[in-house]
Amino acid sequence: MGDKQERDLKMAAKCAKFSLNMNKVQFIKDREIYDRVILSEVPRAEKFLWLGTSALKDLYVRKGSRMVPFLEIISDLVAKGVKIRLLHAQEPGPAFRKDFDKYPRLLNGIERVLCPRVHFKSVIVDGRFAYTGSANLTGAGMGTKSMDNRNFENGIITTDPVLVGHIMDQFDSIWMGTRCDGCKRKKFCADYRLLLQTET
Repeated sequence: MGDKQERDLKMAAKCAKFSLNMNKVQFIKDREIYDRVILSEVPRAEKFLWLGTSALKDLYVRKGSRMVPFLEIISDLVAKGVKIRLLHAQEPGPAFRKDFDKYPRLLNGIERVLCPRVHFKSVIVDGRFAYTGSANLTGAGMGTKSMDNRNFENGIITTDPVLVGHIMDQFDSIWMGTRCDGCKRKKFCADYRLLLQTET
């Protein structure tokens, strides 16, 4: 048996353990992340969209014949009643904040939690689709930068309910603060300090 066959068998055994359907899991990389996740799946959200990222910068995407801030796509979803969660580790860059101010719906339309320990990057759409991988919500990570300028990124997309559920569980546990009590990084967490102030 060759090395590749052995690796494939081991992977199949792991997937069977978690009851994963590998026909519903795909590896994607680089520009494919923009095409398959940001451009294709995010605008299809009908109920909720969860975005997890470490870095958060301005990001432009194609909308019809125009290039617009990604926040315009989010604003359109808010107008349709889609619930947006944004979980990130760093404060957004100035260009992102400037774009944010252009879309007043976002002020009350996005729920946001800042956790300095978040390093995963995930996009979850309606609990039916998920991306998880290396790409931040930035132009060089998930955006439209050219092949010669963008980061080398990869990840998986899936519609397998078991795997989507695992990705959602990690996101939700951090969102709900279940990891906060034992966290040793509280002094760096503005949201945790704000939570303490509201409880006193």
